[in-house]
Amino acid sequence: MTMKLLRDEEVTRWTTDQAQSKVSFQVRHLMVSHVRGEFSQFDANVLTNGTNFTTADVTFKIESKSIHTGDERRDSDLRGREFLRADEHKQIIFRSTSVSHSASGHKMELRGDLQVAGIVRSVNLDIQMGPVVINSWGEETVCLTITSKITREDWGLRWSAAMASAGFLIGDEVIFSCKLELVSRRQHDAQLQQDPVPLMRVETF
Repeated sequence: MTMKLLRDEEVTRWTTDQAQSKVSFQVRHLMVSHVRGEFSQFDANVLTNGTNFTTADVTFKIESKSIHTGDERRDSDLRGREFLRADEHKQIIFRSTSVSHSASGHKMELRGDLQVAGIVRSVNLDIQMGPVVINSWGEETVCLTITSKITREDWGLRWSAAMASAGFLIGDEVIFSCKLELVSRRQHDAQLQQDPVPLMRVETF
């Protein structure tokens, strides 16, 4: 991948406004309904050239133990050996590798590596981006809506008791939906680093 090097003073760093952000998922249950849940602890670190998100370099981390579906017994199972193995693998981590965008610049596809329970697989994330605006504290802020579908078996999360009729208790497809409100930190970064920061090549489709 071709990389564009920018010096630190050209880079905008964005962090998550936790109060305005949400990470949720759903998976089919009993073949007729869906279990919905959330992760309550997460953070994103995003680097862009100015406010140009087509240059975004993203690292997104979720605390595995923060999974919540409204059923403590089920949550305990999801944190356990058959699923997330949260005691051993404390974080779910996404690191971007490339980004492509539409002509409007408001829809993007972010590609990268997703690590779940110690296993890394490549994934594509669809992103809908709002405009960069100034919030009440004079900070640049932007809202991203991120969606993706993954197959949990790709990460070795295979457990699902067979039903007496056709099908399984838990479906294999997991649908993720994230709303992230990001705030620019350049107003707060007093110390500039000396080394250039690599940002990704942009591909247009």
